Amino acid sequence: MKTLIVPTDFSPVSLNAMNYAAEMAKSLEASMLLVHIFQVPVTFTEVPVAAVPVEEMRSSSEAKLNEMKKAAEHITSGAVKVYTEARMGDTIEELKDLCEAIQPLAIVMGTHGNSGLERLIMGSTTLTAIKHLTWPVIAIPPGTVFKNIKKIGLACDFRDVVNSTPVTDIKKIVKEMNADLHILNVDYNQQRFNQNTPLESAYLETMLEDVSPQYHFINKPDVVEGINEFADSNNLDLLMVVPKKHKLLESIFHKSSSAGLITHSHIPVLSIHE
Repeated sequence: MKTLIVPTDFSPVSLNAMNYAAEMAKSLEASMLLVHIFQVPVTFTEVPVAAVPVEEMRSSSEAKLNEMKKAAEHITSGAVKVYTEARMGDTIEELKDLCEAIQPLAIVMGTHGNSGLERLIMGSTTLTAIKHLTWPVIAIPPGTVFKNIKKIGLACDFRDVVNSTPVTDIKKIVKEMNADLHILNVDYNQQRFNQNTPLESAYLETMLEDVSPQYHFINKPDVVEGINEFADSNNLDLLMVVPKKHKLLESIFHKSSSAGLITHSHIPVLSIHE
């Protein structure tokens, strides 16, 4: 069974991500696992003691998760199987354990909220998850509402495509969503073009030929701005990036200007590792 793992801290931005994931799960005929990972606050006296009993925190987490489960079942009219789990520990380590056990289609997380605190906490957690988890992570900007994913963009620089392009995962996601794939290469007056570019482009075309991607060459000096403008004008529903390959990851999350992909375009970003 296809499963979406949805971590939550019960903040507005993570609730919005849950709503998005519920609709996506319904569209893909997948199940959902809502998970809250908590840490016990410690009071430092002569002997460190838990400020709140573990079972009390677990019970509170489970109650909130059940409320979210009811909301997800209501959103999907009961068409999606929704499971919940409260765990204690480090967020990334616990997510790794869950992913290894479940092998999810993707992890769906909120990016950041409107307040400074939400930006700090959610942006940091999601970015850490993208950097350290090898499973696909879909980052949902605040206020984003799910719509059927018909157009997927893939940011590509045509460098070492054979070793750095996760072809199997890309094709799996494109086929699961029955979407059109658009390869986006941002350059400015061919400054990044070199003698290997045509060959790299041919390699990628061969590797992805069974999903028939369309290629777009965007003449912009700033990669984020170029992708952002294309996404807006062409109504992309999802953007794929390869974190280790692209230096734009920090910009996607933390750029304060209008060029920031998530903050400006409200387009979910799917990170997929090499």
